[in-house]
Amino acid sequence: MINLVKKFLKKNASTDPDKENKEDAHDVRLATCALFLEMANIDGEFSKEEQENIISMLKEKFQLSDEYISELMKSSQKELDGSIDLWQFTNLVNENYSRYEKINIVEMIWKIVYADGKLDKHEDYLVHKLGKLLRLSHKELINAKLKVLGKA
Repeated sequence: MINLVKKFLKKNASTDPDKENKEDAHDVRLATCALFLEMANIDGEFSKEEQENIISMLKEKFQLSDEYISELMKSSQKELDGSIDLWQFTNLVNENYSRYEKINIVEMIWKIVYADGKLDKHEDYLVHKLGKLLRLSHKELINAKLKVLGKA
């Protein structure tokens, strides 16, 4: 939380819009990665398949190098460990992504959920919570799930 306040104050003091755009892009990448990591860890098991899915999705969505992804995942986990809830991450996503992009993120989250072939009760709870925090309807959430499962 303190980091967010520092970033906010730093952005308001900044006069370089290019630097701000780069920081915003990094922040939203970090937030997206944090949501992926939270989902992967919610059932108490962070499988190799889940990790590979996250890396693959980050590469595809953001066109990032392996080195950057490694650092992004470490930074995201550190931010997660220091946070009390997911609002700070979903708020950044809400501020920077369109409805279509948020649905795409939820589809990626469903891919993480089903990386092991099953839906754990904790995963189900978290994906529905994230849907609400991302201001998506239940129908959009279920349609994203069905798309991932190949039933849409």
